[in-house]
Amino acid sequence: MSTLKLVGLCGSLRSASTNRLLMHEAVRRFGEASFTEANLRFPLFDEDIQNGSGIPAEVQELADAILASDAVIVVTPEYNKGISGVLKNALDWLSRTGSNPWRDKPVALMSAAAGRAGGERAQNMARLCLTPFRPLLLTGPELMIAATGSQWDEQGNLTNERSAKVLDELMAELRRAAGG
Repeated sequence: MSTLKLVGLCGSLRSASTNRLLMHEAVRRFGEASFTEANLRFPLFDEDIQNGSGIPAEVQELADAILASDAVIVVTPEYNKGISGVLKNALDWLSRTGSNPWRDKPVALMSAAAGRAGGERAQNMARLCLTPFRPLLLTGPELMIAATGSQWDEQGNLTNERSAKVLDELMAELRRAAGG
């Protein structure tokens, strides 16, 4: 059996983001897989760019990686009660590539936020934004890590046992959906 291919999108660009920690923790708990972390440092979506120089190479690379993957992890922070502009911009660009790399692709969505709801509003918004692509968006278990600044040890491991148990279950569901 070949190694599963996993792609991860993190809606925070900050290298020390707890959402990035969550994405890497999810990959670790997913188990054996080839992992590609998406680079979401795209230019702001502008149809003039698309009509001029075309789809930026980094956007097409991500679309191709998603298409070639067996499953995708999307991790979103909550900025002002919604998803980050970075994540929304990436989804907007990906929608313009002329193909739909998300179609029927197993996708696990999760969030981490400083607030007590753990990014619940951002996760709901992300689901709405992903729905038109028609992925196999897992409905649960829902993972929303609240008070995220206090949920990690110095090595970047999730310390909250309840969240870890939910993450394990979500990654098992994603692996099953990916055919692993």
